[in-house]
Amino acid sequence: MASPEEEEEEQEEEEESLDQLPGTVLATIISKLDVASICSVASTCKTFNACASHILTFIPSFHLLDIAPSIDLLKPLMPPNPYLKSLKLDCARLDDSAINVFVRDSFHELYLHNCANFSGKLLSEIGGKCADLRYLYLGSVAEKRGRPIHISDLEELLRGCTQLEELILMFDVPLFLRHKFAQVWALASEKLTSLEIACVSSVMVTELLSPSLGHHRSPNHVRPPILPGIQKLCLSVDYITDTMVSTISNVLMSLTHLDLRDAPLIEPTSAYDLTNSGLQQINQHGKLKHLSLVRSQEFLITYFRRVNDLGMLLMADKCANMESICLGGFCRVTDTGFKTILHSCSSLYKLRVSYGTHLTDLVFHDISATALSLTHVSLRWCNLLTNHAIKNLVSNTRLKILDLRDCKHLGDGALRSISTLLELKILLLDGSDISDFGLSYLRGVINSLVSLSVRGCKRLTDKCISALFEGSSKLELQQLDLSNLPNLSDNGVLTLAKCRVPISELRMRQCPLIGDASVMALASMQVDEDRWHGCRLRLLDLYNCGGITQLSFWWLKKPYFPRLRWLGVTGSVSRDTVDALARNRPFLHVAWHAEELGSNQWDNSHGLYMHDYDEVDELEQLLEEGDYMDEEMMDVDNDAELL
Repeated sequence: MASPEEEEEEQEEEEESLDQLPGTVLATIISKLDVASICSVASTCKTFNACASHILTFIPSFHLLDIAPSIDLLKPLMPPNPYLKSLKLDCARLDDSAINVFVRDSFHELYLHNCANFSGKLLSEIGGKCADLRYLYLGSVAEKRGRPIHISDLEELLRGCTQLEELILMFDVPLFLRHKFAQVWALASEKLTSLEIACVSSVMVTELLSPSLGHHRSPNHVRPPILPGIQKLCLSVDYITDTMVSTISNVLMSLTHLDLRDAPLIEPTSAYDLTNSGLQQINQHGKLKHLSLVRSQEFLITYFRRVNDLGMLLMADKCANMESICLGGFCRVTDTGFKTILHSCSSLYKLRVSYGTHLTDLVFHDISATALSLTHVSLRWCNLLTNHAIKNLVSNTRLKILDLRDCKHLGDGALRSISTLLELKILLLDGSDISDFGLSYLRGVINSLVSLSVRGCKRLTDKCISALFEGSSKLELQQLDLSNLPNLSDNGVLTLAKCRVPISELRMRQCPLIGDASVMALASMQVDEDRWHGCRLRLLDLYNCGGITQLSFWWLKKPYFPRLRWLGVTGSVSRDTVDALARNRPFLHVAWHAEELGSNQWDNSHGLYMHDYDEVDELEQLLEEGDYMDEEMMDVDNDAELL
């Protein structure tokens, strides 16, 4: 065994060898890393620091969504770089004054999240500088008071970005002046094939796409079609209507992906609703592959009451080539209508039904006789389904996502059937009637699962943890939801910590028996002795857990939970305690008003959501210090202490 002196000599030799590597070799290697990893490397030695500083002047992509930097922290990380093509940034701490810092004329891809502090100037500046932009995502622009958006801002954006292929506007578009809305969109790039708008009225959509007469002398002159190349259209509107659906289906001849969602404030009248006639108009040109029609219950418990089995039959006649169908809120459609879809769409691989109040086991009775090979299935709030439906459904052995939330009559028999799905990645069982013993059936698939939710399964106790994880190895589970389990206590969390489950998101909302001991156990948990020291949790939701006291907040401070970015706590915690934690961890988002943390990957995306969590602990440290480009390197001992 080598003595400490020999180990020190070996370390010095290694450091000398690193210094002797050619700069081009170092730059080639480090340039393959993401921004967070580059900053991590920069904190190790002066040679790597200088190399990283140089790399930031020519890297093609800069992605930083896990931390929201201020303008002062962002400037040194984004020096002039004519080769920068892609930028993804959380702009929660930025405003209009930062536009000149990060908007570059070299961009092909621009993703800006949490832009509430910006005004419409952000749109006009992007249009003025980013002529070669292909992809643009803008989230929450001008949501704060005093940050107006004008129609001229959208006009500048569409006029300037002539190469735009995909545009996503995740903010309230009706803020624009309605009388010029259609004219402005006539400026959109001819190459635009994908458009997503988070909030727009159905009337504006209809006016935008209708080939109405323009201001011309000749009454026979029809306005040329707007957005003729659109293949993917995703809209969140006030009402899904026959008129809007008919206009979209007839005008957009290349449409392959249609996603419409509404959230009525009042019960819609027949003129502002979807009926059987509107469904008959879908897919007029026969190119549609993906269809989603969802009526949200966000503001009002309401449904598509004017659609029945006949509407499904009329739609199915034109949807034989459909690959993905999502139907939400069709309360008058029975097994007959849903079976028509399954038996007509032989290429279907994704099926999502929510609020199917008349959907029963009979829909899947003969599904094994079809040519279907389903991989994504969601059956939410379908309360008439029983274990027998799942037994037939799992004949699709290649299922990767199975969402059975709020199907309250499903029990251990369903878990026994699910245990045969060896490729399953996401399993959501919220509100079902499963037991600790039933969860033991999942041991055959637990090694493949990435996300598991048993929220609100009241029969589960501490034993469910050992039933799932004891004796398992090489687990890939990243997301685990144990919320609203009245019989889950600290003992269950201790078992979870001992099993070293490599979860990055853990939700335990409204578990009255969870207390300080659980926080201590998670803070001390080691997942992999060879790679990690301590817990790798990125998200921890402890809202309304009965046993959380001030002691837990001591354990939530550094250096514990080194990778934690989102924390949910009970509303009874004093504001002073939350503020003290915020000062200790300025990049930690603390929620204490019962809001859900993180994104709902199944409801907000159309595919398997997987987030590759990068290591950003050294980046956070550097941003806090604010001296990333300083010549003097931080002391190694201080680095170790902070990390």
